[in-house]
Amino acid sequence: MPSRPCLLTASATFALAITGCAWFGGGDEDEQEIPEGSQQTLYEEAQRSLRSGNYASGILRLQRLEARFPFGDYAEQAQLEIIHAHYMLSDEDAARAAAERFIRLHPQHPNVDYAYYMRGLIALAKGRGVFTRIFGTDLALRDVTHLKQAFTDFGDFVTLFPDSEYATDARLRMIYLRDVLARAELKVATYYLGRRAYIGAANRARYIVENFSQTSAAPDALAVLVEANWQLGLHEAADDALQVLALNFPDFHAFDDDGRLVLDEVIGDRERSLLNLVSLGLLGRPKLPPPLKIERPATQTASS
Repeated sequence: MPSRPCLLTASATFALAITGCAWFGGGDEDEQEIPEGSQQTLYEEAQRSLRSGNYASGILRLQRLEARFPFGDYAEQAQLEIIHAHYMLSDEDAARAAAERFIRLHPQHPNVDYAYYMRGLIALAKGRGVFTRIFGTDLALRDVTHLKQAFTDFGDFVTLFPDSEYATDARLRMIYLRDVLARAELKVATYYLGRRAYIGAANRARYIVENFSQTSAAPDALAVLVEANWQLGLHEAADDALQVLALNFPDFHAFDDDGRLVLDEVIGDRERSLLNLVSLGLLGRPKLPPPLKIERPATQTASS
């Protein structure tokens, strides 16, 4: 069986996906111009096109190779490299279709892990979009549908192939995606809070706490939960959320030097009085009952 010259290592693929680069060669090539040749000749010519960055030409040659020699030595390898070539052209739909096709046709292939891994990369690339790749827009501010798909794809991959050479990279990407998805939920929760939709804010914040507790959004979600529950008159629930926040995140930025929770950065200004805004939340707010006035622990760092 031929080697996999075009399959990237995890680190190389990671770098390509982060930069979102796709190199184009010297123009498309008419299929009729591709010589007949043997399967080895076609494969070598396809490799030259791919190495030169002419991915469109490489795809045509690989497709011609597979069509002429569907049971040849290079057919399955050509299918794998077509996935990668479409990905490099930023044609995510064609790349995913090629990956799904390979998984369907060759579920027991020794390199099927690569097709599963590429599904995650493809969904991530589609979720990032061209403007994000160019201008660096925060992914949490965009539609995260494709990022959720990428998280699911990588999760399926590491479950099926925990020892794959791409598994470590996939797990790192899942950590990154989990944080992005949590911040996206937090954006929605704070939006609801600013519109006084306290039930929606509480539900979104609770979802973050329950599903993304290890992300950077968790402490802000707890702060939103405190405020939403307090506004709903659920003072015991607000007290519980505040205690969890203080115990697990004693250095949270919204705690002042006296251990009081100051939420103006998290909450926004819609429900604040003028006095409350001027004093950054320390004045003009209903006085909290004693259970809510807790000091930050001096030595305790975390509590599950």
